[in-house]
Amino acid sequence: MARIVKPLPSLEWLQPRLNISRVASLLSFFSLTALLLVWNLHYANIPGKLLWVILGLQLTPLLLLAPGLLLGNARAHAWACFVVNLYFIQGVLAAFDPSKALYGWLLTLLSFSLFCAALMYTRWRFQYERKLAGE
Repeated sequence: MARIVKPLPSLEWLQPRLNISRVASLLSFFSLTALLLVWNLHYANIPGKLLWVILGLQLTPLLLLAPGLLLGNARAHAWACFVVNLYFIQGVLAAFDPSKALYGWLLTLLSFSLFCAALMYTRWRFQYERKLAGE
């Protein structure tokens, strides 16, 4: 059975979508990072050294992705889709605790928005590059 090849969208169609999805992914990324920092520093009531260990564990995956996301690397956005699932799970679990419900819902919402924006950026970026290559 032959596979039907769908034509790629035009560059004019892809360019604004690339810009919007990149801005949305960066906003979600920085909002997620800020939420983790604010929650752990002000509301979590974690004692001294343990606070820095928890912050280090939570922020390390995001900090590893930051250079690629800032540069607009499609593979970094693709990896962000995998990594952000950890924060989504953490948010869903926190949403069940009444004392952390707001934090949990915000974490879930931001991780979901980062996932969607990064996924769409990755798709459209690869289509854009294929179109530029003459496909």
